[in-house]
Amino acid sequence: MSLSSRSRLRAGDLFALGFHGLRARPMRAILSSLGIAIGIAAMISVIGISTSSQALIAGKLSALGTNVLTVTAGTDLLGEDAPLPAGSLAAIRRIDGVQHVGSTAMLKDVTVFRNAEIEKTRTGGLSVVAADLGLLEASGATLLSGTWLNEATAQFPTTVLGRTSAERLGIQKAGGQVWLGGQAFTVVGILDSSPLAPELDAMALIGEPIATTLFGYAGSPTRIYERSDEGRVAAVRKLLPPTISPESPSEVTVSRPSDVLAAKNTVDQAFTGLLVGVGSIALLVGGIGVANTMVISVLERRREIGLRRSLGATRRHIRLQFLFEAMLLAAYGGLAGTALGWLITAVTARSNGWVLAIPPEVLVAGVAVTVAVGAVAGVLPAVRAAKTSPTAALSS
Repeated sequence: MSLSSRSRLRAGDLFALGFHGLRARPMRAILSSLGIAIGIAAMISVIGISTSSQALIAGKLSALGTNVLTVTAGTDLLGEDAPLPAGSLAAIRRIDGVQHVGSTAMLKDVTVFRNAEIEKTRTGGLSVVAADLGLLEASGATLLSGTWLNEATAQFPTTVLGRTSAERLGIQKAGGQVWLGGQAFTVVGILDSSPLAPELDAMALIGEPIATTLFGYAGSPTRIYERSDEGRVAAVRKLLPPTISPESPSEVTVSRPSDVLAAKNTVDQAFTGLLVGVGSIALLVGGIGVANTMVISVLERRREIGLRRSLGATRRHIRLQFLFEAMLLAAYGGLAGTALGWLITAVTARSNGWVLAIPPEVLVAGVAVTVAVGAVAGVLPAVRAAKTSPTAALSS
């Protein structure tokens, strides 16, 4: 019977040898695994944080709807502003599939302050607009406090503040008063921030009737919000310009706020790819550390290798032993890095109020990648160990 047939390396023996090799040098194993762990933790946390934030945006979009279109005035052939017609909202309501329409109209030279004693130049970047009663439903905005304008309150000096406006004016809830356009206005409501209409945050909204009475509002809107059936969004988008301005449809600009959020997601994904690349570099450095550790281990364990060869271990057995040790070393780092990455993501998501959303396949891939890196890193040391001559090793 040949020597190779008598010598067998069972799976249990391979595991025992691999664990023994690492336990014999625990500090070196920990330091080598640390590089792998840092790389995987960076990759897992970056992907996890990105997917969690995107899940939040997707959830908000699902709740708000992606069927909101905004219409603004463009410019004419001379490059001058072309205001929207006064009857734009009535025309839009006649389009098939339109559910809600609302508008805002910027009131020039009308400012809002906390009280009459504030210096007139300190506007805080806030603007005053006349709001159509259908604005709330059309824009998808919600109220933090109070109520929205109605047929009655729109005729009197009342206002609804955007969230930023309320904060800058020091208004914490409905019921207070602000100095708007040279007289006191009662705050009947405060809007919450809306991802689809962020421009409302820095506005003080008043009813169109009171805007007409006090500030000469002529009825021409500055921005129109339109919400339609999901299946009709594209068709309505094409019909809006010719419906609003049949003579000059090119002077009407139509946009979809959800497209901006989608573009933001694309930027986030590109940034995530960059950070994953950085994590990959850290993983590569960790792999080099594993290879270096295994090369040194081969040099230090020449006597052990020679003894095992003389007792019947084949070169294949030696290769498998050191290759498995490298993979096991990397797997330790992969498991630790995956756990650390998950923890970082969980802490970040909880502190920002996000839902933790890490794809399970990412966690599995994290460990699988580290094992693969360990296998690649262990090939050269394993081959070098297998080539060690039994007589040369025992005589050293």
